[in-house]
Amino acid sequence: MILRIVSIFVCLSACFSALYSAEKTEKATPDAPVYQEHLDLSYYLDPAGKKQPVQSWEDWEIRRGHILSNMQTVMGEVPRPDQPVPLDMKVLEEATVDSVKRLKISYHTDDPQMRVKAYLFVPKTATAEHPVPAILCLHQTNSSTGKQEPAGIKGLPNLKYALELAERGYVTLAPDYPSFGEYPYDFKAHPEYRSGTMKAVYDNKRSLDLLQSLKYVQGDRIGCIGHSLGGHNTMFTAAFDPRIKALVSSCGFTRFHKYYGGQLKGWTSDRYMPVINGKYQNNPDLVPFDFTEIVASFAPRAFLACAPVSDSNFEVSGVKDVIRIAQPVYRLSGHPENLKALYPEAKHDFPPETRESAYQFFDHHLKK
Repeated sequence: MILRIVSIFVCLSACFSALYSAEKTEKATPDAPVYQEHLDLSYYLDPAGKKQPVQSWEDWEIRRGHILSNMQTVMGEVPRPDQPVPLDMKVLEEATVDSVKRLKISYHTDDPQMRVKAYLFVPKTATAEHPVPAILCLHQTNSSTGKQEPAGIKGLPNLKYALELAERGYVTLAPDYPSFGEYPYDFKAHPEYRSGTMKAVYDNKRSLDLLQSLKYVQGDRIGCIGHSLGGHNTMFTAAFDPRIKALVSSCGFTRFHKYYGGQLKGWTSDRYMPVINGKYQNNPDLVPFDFTEIVASFAPRAFLACAPVSDSNFEVSGVKDVIRIAQPVYRLSGHPENLKALYPEAKHDFPPETRESAYQFFDHHLKK
């Protein structure tokens, strides 16, 4: 009995320590060391640049802080305004779809002159007296459709996860990515962001603020899901925001050396990370982070990778590398079971059986 109590205490300590670490290490450290290898997470670099073994959760916090700093070297620093622009949510349209209410809304993120539009789904079970978990639903690369696809209005039927999760009892929010759907955005006109990726991350953080402001949402039980662009957008946001307790990435990543044979041009448009092209010459050997580190940074939070074996965008063996390399960090956190991966027989898609497994994953981690 005593051993069991001690075991539970250790697991809880690791969990609370991890969440504290996420908040503490989000800010970039200007003198963070640059790691030449991203497949070995068993060490951190001390101030003298010497390798020190990761033997405790405190050791991992040091490496995790370096990971987030190096991500911000490429993406730009996470904005931290003393007084964020008020969200000022407005309802533009209202409809009932099956068993849920669908609201088209708009709100501010970083500019009082610009509004993000999104679909907010509210199931009948969500009330102020009985709030429910919420999930931020991020769309794939689809210039004209944007948020309409996860909302089930237009686009591929396999990507209507905002609607399907709402029918399952979650409050869901599906916003447009900057420059997609109804969100015109000129990245070059906003030099305050080093990358479109960080602009999207900050918009997503404000979307989480919005979800937490709703009385019918359990603010401490929030997930995030996305396919393709939405998959890695989910991951980048979760790395910098510990409020995301469970996340699912469908067709969202592979390690850089296995992305089209190490040719990183696809990551370098203004919508993503142009610094990879300029400063790092599209060379995965030079980019100061990789998805092995990003996934490990989630620990002990719940992460599910859905990686079809025939995905031509994100090579599946690179996903398997990432999961294998991040697993020891999840073991160190005391929650190895929170890191999962599915490898369906499919192309660049989110088939029904895989989506059902993803929804059960959320049920397990957000509803229990």
